[in-house]
Amino acid sequence: MKYEIIVVGGGHAGCEAAHAASKIGHKTALVTSNLKNIADMPCNPSIGGTAKGIVVREIDALGGLMGKIADRSLLQIKMLNNAKGPAVRSLRAQADKITYPKEMLKELQSIPTLDIIEGMVEKLLVKDNKIEGIELEDGKQIFCDALILTTGTYLKSKILIGDQTKEEGPHGERSSKFLSDHLKKLGFELLRLKTGTPQRIERSSIDFNKLKAEPGDKTFWTFSFDNEPCYKIDEQQDCYITYTTEKTHKIIKDNLKRSAMYSGNVKGTGTRYCPSIEDKVVRFADKERHQLFLEPESLYYEDIYLQGFSTSMPYYVQEQMVKSLPGLENAKILKFAYAIEYDAINPIQLKPTLETKIIENLFTAGQINGTSGYEEAACQGLMAGINASLKVRNQEPLVLKRNEAYIGVLIDDLVTKGTIEPYRLLTSRAEFRLILRHDNADLRIREHGYRVGLIDESRYHVLLDKKEGINYLIDTLKTIKVTPKNFPEGLEKKLIGDKLHAGYTLYELTKRPEIKIKDFIENNLINQNWPDEIIEAVEFTIKYDGYISKTYKDVEKLLKLEEKQIPEDIDYDKVPNIASEAREKLKKIKPLTIAQATRISGVNPVDISLLAVYLKKEYGK
Repeated sequence: MKYEIIVVGGGHAGCEAAHAASKIGHKTALVTSNLKNIADMPCNPSIGGTAKGIVVREIDALGGLMGKIADRSLLQIKMLNNAKGPAVRSLRAQADKITYPKEMLKELQSIPTLDIIEGMVEKLLVKDNKIEGIELEDGKQIFCDALILTTGTYLKSKILIGDQTKEEGPHGERSSKFLSDHLKKLGFELLRLKTGTPQRIERSSIDFNKLKAEPGDKTFWTFSFDNEPCYKIDEQQDCYITYTTEKTHKIIKDNLKRSAMYSGNVKGTGTRYCPSIEDKVVRFADKERHQLFLEPESLYYEDIYLQGFSTSMPYYVQEQMVKSLPGLENAKILKFAYAIEYDAINPIQLKPTLETKIIENLFTAGQINGTSGYEEAACQGLMAGINASLKVRNQEPLVLKRNEAYIGVLIDDLVTKGTIEPYRLLTSRAEFRLILRHDNADLRIREHGYRVGLIDESRYHVLLDKKEGINYLIDTLKTIKVTPKNFPEGLEKKLIGDKLHAGYTLYELTKRPEIKIKDFIENNLINQNWPDEIIEAVEFTIKYDGYISKTYKDVEKLLKLEEKQIPEDIDYDKVPNIASEAREKLKKIKPLTIAQATRISGVNPVDISLLAVYLKKEYGK
């Protein structure tokens, strides 16, 4: 059996990779060990969050699925940091854990060029350092032109609870016991990482009167640029807040040695940005309490997810810990928390396309690359699917730059800096975050989706109309001028607290923080036929014009460095006077451009200057 592209793994990365490759037009196979776990959400029931919500918008802008499926599965949605500047605003939704995978599977099964195959992959078929296919545990071989590995947390996965260990994946499924050893034999450097998940509590056993309710927003939101809202605002499910107590902390401290993390059972490195509750209590000993969220998982069952309370304590200690929380004194634990260890590859072994440097036409995406989170996995799967398709077609790859997308920041961080812990995307990682906003993801990268074949003509023309509308509204605001004589009576005092003493264009007035474009509409200074998304985009552009202009100057400097390519055949041993650490890092990572070289840890500005001089002398660059 032969396919153009095979995707191994049916998690969020695998679903996006398979969708992209098959939708572009390649005969594709998605191979997963359990069909029931396609698009499974083994940990939190949320999609989006700080920075992550913008990634979901970028996935949608490129033609991916996560945003559309999340919109169909909403229990609750809200805009985080809505009172702050536009650079840090992100959507976060509670997604139904039954509906989300059901809708994803329906979407994948509707693609005629995609086959979904159940099976456990044990080895890769490689010849002359080029991928040829896979071999399943029953000996069956399936051949392909390109392969995408999206194995999640299943490579030699091990569940850890107290002093107990089980060689299994989430939900008790079989782990992949042999594939990571095979990858090591092929020359890959492996990492051992750890993550975890908290308890699920039976809804009827919780005293919600002791908790603070966190409802969804009263504004309609969608992740997808193409979807209309398909939920009822007043029927959103509430989340709730509780806090750890002095009693909680005492129970944890008294039982630290019983935690798998502190007993020595855990060998993998956990994520610092999503620590276990015992880790929080130890690291932040001065804090009297820690905030926890209770989040509904589905309309179809009673489980409430206890966000922020992940642990690897024994069951009987978890019982005490949970019942020490306000509102959970009589809680019934339906599923206990656990830690999970798994193998991943060192991501500096990847090209910016997510193709491995070791095996040609082999791509990897998701937690196998050292990341954490559904969103980080999904965007990698999408990019791997796109680039595997382009590689099969002998076309130029798609590599998003750091100034184009959070996806570009994530992948660049992975392939240039590597990671020693599960990588989590944060707004602070993006130096150009003011132009990488929630509202403009389509303006930034939808043309790429159209070029590779994931965005159709009708959606592309919607983008062109939006761009035209933005430019037209800006021109309108620049054209219309108001003076003290023709300004609506009393409006100037309402808007700026004083009388107008000179003439201003509406564009100039919009720069003032207290003035909104909708104020002009309400007072008949401009017409009313402007969609909210265009008003929002124009308002951000005008109010933050100075900051945005400065950002674009910084982008210009970056792009000049991106243009300075480093030849693949360069011998770094011949570059004189650079530091030995820099030499070793450059040889290992093999950056494609000077800009990428500047972001490698251990490569200093002096080393970059010496490298630039060498390139100009030897290559004329």
